[in-house]
Amino acid sequence: MAEANNERDQRQNEEIEAMAAIYGEEWCVIDDCAKIFCIRISDDIDDPKWTLCLQVMLPREYPGTAPPVYQLNAPWLKGQERADLSNSLEEIYIQNIGESILYLWVEKIRDVLIQKSQTEPDPDVNKKTEKKTVERERERERERGPIVKKQPANTAKKGARKVSEPVPEVEELPPIDHGVPITDRRSTFQAHVAPVVNPKQVKMVLSKLYENKKVASATHNIYAYRIFCEDKQTFLQDCEDDGETAAGGRLLHLMEILNVKNVLVVVSRWYGGILLGPDRFKHINNCARNILVERNFTSSPEESSKTLGKKKVKKDKKRNDH
Repeated sequence: MAEANNERDQRQNEEIEAMAAIYGEEWCVIDDCAKIFCIRISDDIDDPKWTLCLQVMLPREYPGTAPPVYQLNAPWLKGQERADLSNSLEEIYIQNIGESILYLWVEKIRDVLIQKSQTEPDPDVNKKTEKKTVERERERERERGPIVKKQPANTAKKGARKVSEPVPEVEELPPIDHGVPITDRRSTFQAHVAPVVNPKQVKMVLSKLYENKKVASATHNIYAYRIFCEDKQTFLQDCEDDGETAAGGRLLHLMEILNVKNVLVVVSRWYGGILLGPDRFKHINNCARNILVERNFTSSPEESSKTLGKKKVKKDKKRNDH
């Protein structure tokens, strides 16, 4: 009985550590002893329209035989909408009994908020607050300089550029997805993935990731990318060990085997004080493979056969320090 309790405690602690690693400042500890936590979830981190706070309490039996006790806090969440979201969370639990589900819950709520932001206007907006928001956004844009954000369709001005006129190309930050962390002997590994079509986007994604304090504080941020050049029928690819000798090359080799293209994978490792030996490479590759498969970056057998024999152009800048 004591062993089972210890195992549950360990699984809970590992999940808490992983959630804090993924969500950083969005994750808040309300009562560490009672294992009560809160996470602020929004449709867009930089410019949120819809926000919800998920408060959870992890019972002793979680994740084995009991779900987290949860509360959804948002002034706009009422009636059928609240019931539908609660049903979705409970369905996720039923489909994953015995597994850690906090990450799945958070991302499900985020998906709902994103869908809501695409179909409904901002909550509780009147003319005065809307005007102030627009003014604040304009000030932010001037301060941010080159950062580009999509302009909502309803803010297009009369006399805007005609369709026939050439529109200057502006590089946009690709969407970044975060994988489920793997924890082994107090070391945590987490993969991040983004679609990229040129080296400039690679730099943009890396810069954005490093803005996250948790990612920036990782012991290693190993990455690799592969970009398919249609005009030359070749791959532009590169990798970085970030002090974890040979890890970048192994990650790139995995991407070659999976035949992925136009994608950047970053694996963050937070060292827990215990040497893992070769297991660390296994975890790095497992993190990367899982997120590539989950986000549908892996090619079908037909596509893989078409790209066999393509030339590879590799810029090798791996570091060997440790």
